[in-house]
Amino acid sequence: MLREPQQERSRTTRRRLIEAAIDCLGELGWHGVTVAVIAERAGVSRGAAQHHFPTREDLVAAAVELLGEAQITELRAQADGLPTGPSRIERVVEMVLNLYTGPMFRAALQLWVVASTDEQLRGRLVPLEARVGREAHRVTVELLGVDESRAGVRELVQATLDLARGLGLANLLTDDTRRRRQIVREWACTLESRLSEPAS
Repeated sequence: MLREPQQERSRTTRRRLIEAAIDCLGELGWHGVTVAVIAERAGVSRGAAQHHFPTREDLVAAAVELLGEAQITELRAQADGLPTGPSRIERVVEMVLNLYTGPMFRAALQLWVVASTDEQLRGRLVPLEARVGREAHRVTVELLGVDESRAGVRELVQATLDLARGLGLANLLTDDTRRRRQIVREWACTLESRLSEPAS
């Protein structure tokens, strides 16, 4: 039986650790998470975990990158099934708003809360989150098929992403699905109206 090449095993171990970090953050919060806890969840020795990620902050930074990549990948995966015409806008709004629900957003939120008072963690997270935010913005522009050079379009796209985060936050304590559906419809109507205005 052929052994898995060392480089591939290393990548697999890293991925398992990062995914375990996301799960643990969502369930236990920052203060309940250590490298040892994450290693145990991943089925990896603590020594192996620390070989890949010497500190909890290193592991969390990698998790943030994976979260961002997963969000963008999910958006792109759904893009093929998008309709054309006005119904496309509502579908894109729904996709973006639904990104900020579930375990990935919950894990990210745990980090944001801690980073607001932890300078070291904030220093690691801010540039990562900025990069993820720019990519989410760029993909949303693509999916909506809008021209960002038009006045107000950039702000409307950013407002869509900000609205998504806010609704994701509301969904943490109670199931906000029904209200989110109504907001999707109304915000899509607002976007359609504003985006179809002639350029000034």
